[in-house]
Amino acid sequence: MSRPSLRRAAPAALALTCVLGIAACTDKAETGGSSTSAGAGGASGPITVNATDTTCELSATTANAGTITFEITNAGSKINEFYLYGAGDRIVGEVENITPGLKRELKVEVTEPGTLTTACKPGMVGDGIRAPFTVTGTATAASADQKVAKAIVDYKAFVASEADEFVEGTEKFVAAVKAGDVAKAKSLYAQARHPWEAIEPVAESFGDLDPKIDGREDVIAEGMAFTGYHRLEKDLWTSGLQKDSGAIADQLLADVKEIAAKSKTVDPTALSIANGAKALLDEVATGKVTGEEERYSHTDLWDFDGNLEGSRQALAALRPVIAERDPALQKALDARFTELSSLLGTHKAGADYKSYTALTDADIKALTVSLDALSEEVSKVPGVVEAK
Repeated sequence: MSRPSLRRAAPAALALTCVLGIAACTDKAETGGSSTSAGAGGASGPITVNATDTTCELSATTANAGTITFEITNAGSKINEFYLYGAGDRIVGEVENITPGLKRELKVEVTEPGTLTTACKPGMVGDGIRAPFTVTGTATAASADQKVAKAIVDYKAFVASEADEFVEGTEKFVAAVKAGDVAKAKSLYAQARHPWEAIEPVAESFGDLDPKIDGREDVIAEGMAFTGYHRLEKDLWTSGLQKDSGAIADQLLADVKEIAAKSKTVDPTALSIANGAKALLDEVATGKVTGEEERYSHTDLWDFDGNLEGSRQALAALRPVIAERDPALQKALDARFTELSSLLGTHKAGADYKSYTALTDADIKALTVSLDALSEEVSKVPGVVEAK
């Protein structure tokens, strides 16, 4: 799930090459703190970002079109995030779960000039500490390499297929809710959400649809109604179906159909696909392996599986590119994905996953260690597939 207050538009890092022909991005209120820059010249090398609990300092606020690299250091005491937004808060790239003292890198491709917005989010809440960021000049869009082109086609096909499955699963779930069949709705809930979890970085890039569909009650933006899957999850497992549960279900289906259709319009790049694969693993680290996502149904392992499968499929599309440019990395990726998938599979009961509450501390630690090892390898992929 995306944490809506963390991502008003939220990624995705999969957010694709952002074609910017407009003058400026939406200006949002900050959560306090300030954003400053050490210079305004067009940066050709990495741009450093010093993120604290109250500031977001960039070494430059202008860059040349092409691949832009941000090196983010969390010098504060809170977990932080860094975002690059296009117009309407469409996410061009993001890095989540930057713990104090940690340094992370974000590479994005921007091929046309325009004004974007950078944001640090100390504590992972609110709209962030924002500032304008200018891209100048133009760059050749994505490599013409046939393997890269094929990877993009394959990944778009995967997204389209998952989007269709998400609509189909939601239709069945909504029908059960509206019929008052609590047992059936519960049985359909986790599997209906699985395709969403696989393509979150694409789907989450469309405005407030993400929090409407997938927002948790404790993290939705102030003033936003609690709706969508998690509102119905609470109704089914905790409070019982309410008078407005049917209306909530109808709106959920409408929102899912809209976001599924929009997901099919996305034109990713090899770099954005690679970033998305990492973003999905970050989702697991911050919400699924901790048990925070599905606090009423405790179906977090289904979400874990969806995120993992989405990351795997993103990198499967890129496999010919990675294998050609860094065969050792491809071998390591295969080994780490196999290891984590096998470990996750030990927590199945037949075709279903066990409740998160059935996991021991040792189980959670083992999953976390394996996830961290995989994430480390996946974090290397953007540098390998970066357009040359």
